Amino acid sequence: MAVSIARLSFEHHREALGIGESQPRVSWRFAGNASNWEQSSYDLEVLRSGRTNSYSTTSPDSLFVPWPDEPLGSAEAAKVRVRAHGGTKQSSTPWSDWVVVETGLLKPDDWSGSVPIAADRDYDVNAPKQPIYFRKEFLTAENVESARLYITSLGLYEAYINGRRVGDAVLAPGWQSFNYRHVYDTYDVTDSIKKGKNAIGVTVGEGWFLGRIAWSGRNYWGENLGLQVLLTVTTKDGKRTIIPTDDSWTASTGPILSSEIYDGETYDSRLESAIEGWNKPSFNGSSWVGVKSLSPVKGQLMSPDGPPVRRMEERQLEKIFKSPSGKTLVDFGQNMVGWLHLNVQGPSGTNITIHHAEVLEKGELALAPLRAAKATDTVILHGKGPQTWEPTFTFHGFRYVQIDGWPEETPLDEKAVKAIVVHSDMEETGRFQCSNALLNKFHNNVQWSTKGKFLSISTDCPQRDERLGWTGDAHAFGPTANFLYNTGGFWRGWHRDMWSEMQRRGSMKVPFFVPTVPPDSDDPGAAVWSDVAVGGPWDLFRFYGDKGMLAEQLPQSKAWIDIGLPRNEVGLWRRDAFQFGDWLDPKAPPEDPGAATTAKALVADAYLTRMTELLANMSSALGDEASEKSYRSKHNTLRQEFAKAWITNGSSLANRTQTAYALALHFNLLPSDGDASASSKTTNGTAGGNRAAAAATLQQIVAENDYLVGTGFAGTPALGPALQGAGATEDFYSMLLQTKVPSWLYQVVMNGTTTWERWDSMLPDGTVNTGTMTSFNHYAFGAVADWIHATIGGLAPAEPGWKVIAVEPIPGGSITSAEARLISPYGEITSSWWIDSAGFHLKLSVPPNAKASVKLPRAAGRLEVGSGLHEFQEEY
Repeated sequence: MAVSIARLSFEHHREALGIGESQPRVSWRFAGNASNWEQSSYDLEVLRSGRTNSYSTTSPDSLFVPWPDEPLGSAEAAKVRVRAHGGTKQSSTPWSDWVVVETGLLKPDDWSGSVPIAADRDYDVNAPKQPIYFRKEFLTAENVESARLYITSLGLYEAYINGRRVGDAVLAPGWQSFNYRHVYDTYDVTDSIKKGKNAIGVTVGEGWFLGRIAWSGRNYWGENLGLQVLLTVTTKDGKRTIIPTDDSWTASTGPILSSEIYDGETYDSRLESAIEGWNKPSFNGSSWVGVKSLSPVKGQLMSPDGPPVRRMEERQLEKIFKSPSGKTLVDFGQNMVGWLHLNVQGPSGTNITIHHAEVLEKGELALAPLRAAKATDTVILHGKGPQTWEPTFTFHGFRYVQIDGWPEETPLDEKAVKAIVVHSDMEETGRFQCSNALLNKFHNNVQWSTKGKFLSISTDCPQRDERLGWTGDAHAFGPTANFLYNTGGFWRGWHRDMWSEMQRRGSMKVPFFVPTVPPDSDDPGAAVWSDVAVGGPWDLFRFYGDKGMLAEQLPQSKAWIDIGLPRNEVGLWRRDAFQFGDWLDPKAPPEDPGAATTAKALVADAYLTRMTELLANMSSALGDEASEKSYRSKHNTLRQEFAKAWITNGSSLANRTQTAYALALHFNLLPSDGDASASSKTTNGTAGGNRAAAAATLQQIVAENDYLVGTGFAGTPALGPALQGAGATEDFYSMLLQTKVPSWLYQVVMNGTTTWERWDSMLPDGTVNTGTMTSFNHYAFGAVADWIHATIGGLAPAEPGWKVIAVEPIPGGSITSAEARLISPYGEITSSWWIDSAGFHLKLSVPPNAKASVKLPRAAGRLEVGSGLHEFQEEY
């Protein structure tokens, strides 16, 4: 099959409209199964201002190649296409399709006098704020050639031009560390502008900017619902008209009475008539109030790095039933994040109230896990016939809803009620399935938790009064997320915010969650959680091969390890430092999730040692030999100090726990011959002996625990790799396929449809764990899917960006077949294996310009193969 260009992209943008880079790097992905095809050179063409410039480069690189042309100016568009050439006697690709890239507003002056505005009205700043409707009419004298809307808000916005919805993003502009970075969005609105009278209307709700966030407080980044807009219209005669936000706009309130992240929305549709046509020209807005200019936003106005939140899918209800107390309940069959869409008709004043929950307890909605979040939407009908409704500035985590006050005039069925699933619109890249139905369901649960938790930022949970960007969760789950979705741009923006937060006060401490709430809080930093400043960039580099982004993020990695992290006299963690430890160890009491069986300082020191090694690896990848040498030396010293502090007899950890031994094995912390610590404390002589002894102990601990999980957030990602590296893969299969609590499949047999925060968020008797921190949609323990993808699916990056693929499926347990697929930066990779009477079979597809290093289960060595389709077989 011929080789072709499947996709051309810029930086990590899924859509390259309104980007912030004037010289965006270019990448392309291949399609086709040509054998051993490698790129030798490429041609790029850039079309701008009616002129095409051509560039030819001899290079195998197809990821993040430099922008070849002059820098783009603000709001400038160009078309780009690429053609790649193979090696000797290999074909060239056809030219790719032309792909448009367009910059946003690159300098503050490009906003042309646009300022944030707010309604000139009185309100209680300490109470929930009713959403504001802003409008402005304008004239266009000639036919429109192009029009762009640049928009952000102090809160969340939904925009219209001439009654037509602008774009399809929801909950925009999302959540950032607003004191440092404030995202604006760019829309092509050419088709919405007409000759003559026009109108733009924008609704703004509280959102994260000034709504109630975290456990108490609001107005963290401001006290006014605000809007900033620049609409540019270019007519066919070349004239450019700008419509900025200024004091000529007007404002009012409307049918959305309140709309809060935690508590839900109240909507009175009887008030719609008062603002009918508000977002169209010739509306009578004589009763609307004026606006006032606000100070410039605190953070730098920046275009987004990642995709927006969108309505991604709809789900039909599966069951309507009565609870024991007579309440009307609806089951959608899937725990999700989003809201309801109603099609309803009823008398004026009918009050429909919708309560959301993830699970039932004793047949009723289990509301205790919501804590202080009301998660309740209320709709008051206008009585003028059929109407549709869904909320605008809130979201919920739910599978079940309780509907009160439903009118008799409308049957409550699948036509009347459906669920809308929302999340950041990342490209789905990874798939997995195998012969074990329960494990397939678990993996599906992991994917659903990824959807629900990647909503502008990566959150801990979507349902209660929290929903924060916890760093520890992101650190644990990052590799799994990177396989399932293209997360490059999503994480890039989040790490920008992290770096800004770290530099407050010059402390270089990584906060517990990003964005930091309250913005002036002074988190001390903690192992695992703060270590995402190192682990996150390294995982991104492994998956996407972007040295430019690695160099961009390396300063935060160094700053945390070299400056922010509090150390004792030997360079390990200071013993009085705060730690979360092996959070949610299954033996921790419900109300004390940090009371793990492994010492917090042991966990902290293990991660510090590993993060230092990663810094050496990162420095090496970037060609910084001096830094690499320095961090290698520091890593060696930390290994020795770790052994002195936590290991006796070369292989015995201070805590006889799964986490202690998994970390020691996976992070290679056991002393070897020549270590200063080994001479006094090692009796078996060699690192191999120490590893074998420690591995045997870990196997014994696991077996004594009936192959049930004994790890929390810190130990879980290391458990599978540790056992596999010790030659005990079958032991981990026994753990993975266990169905008793605590285990991964326990959640599946208990009817879970997402992964849980606690191993026992629901107890075996069907009651909810009494801990006040109990979520049924929490992805941290789903980190095991990284092992599933690499070991059962057989796919892992052997070189950054998947330039070389490590293909090493290891069958085990009762699993007799598995398939994995990844849309890598080079193209689609597929792996499929099965066992039958003839032995072990493997089919592999490698994309052009990539290679694979293959190891079959019984083979002693590895096979190196190029692109194309490959089949392997061996006795088994």
